[in-house]
Amino acid sequence: MWRPALVRAGLLGGITKESDGSIWASWQDLTGERQRQKFATETQAVTAVARLASGGLKFHDLRHSYATWLVDDGVPVNMVQRVLGHERSSTTLDLYTRRTDGGDRMLDALRDDGDEEGGIGSLIAR
Repeated sequence: MWRPALVRAGLLGGITKESDGSIWASWQDLTGERQRQKFATETQAVTAVARLASGGLKFHDLRHSYATWLVDDGVPVNMVQRVLGHERSSTTLDLYTRRTDGGDRMLDALRDDGDEEGGIGSLIAR
């Protein structure tokens, strides 16, 4: 569902723009083999990785993201601890939060501007 956003955020496979303008996509397939392929456009590369890469986001990963966003937005750790049901705040900080280098990076990754109409990752049917 959100696989193209995961690719753009660097959380699923990878997209590399070479100095000559070529665009390379890399991913791990279902057998665990590393794959690499050249594409004409970034949109094609993102779509291919989203379709072919194994892994991705699991439901439990959303807890980690939620905790990180709460802490980044200034919610006191003891309140985040209560929301997640942790016995100790150290569990919340050590295992469930990651400092982000910028919330804009996450928001940019979730934008589906590059998707063609009805393409993979479109959130709203057009």
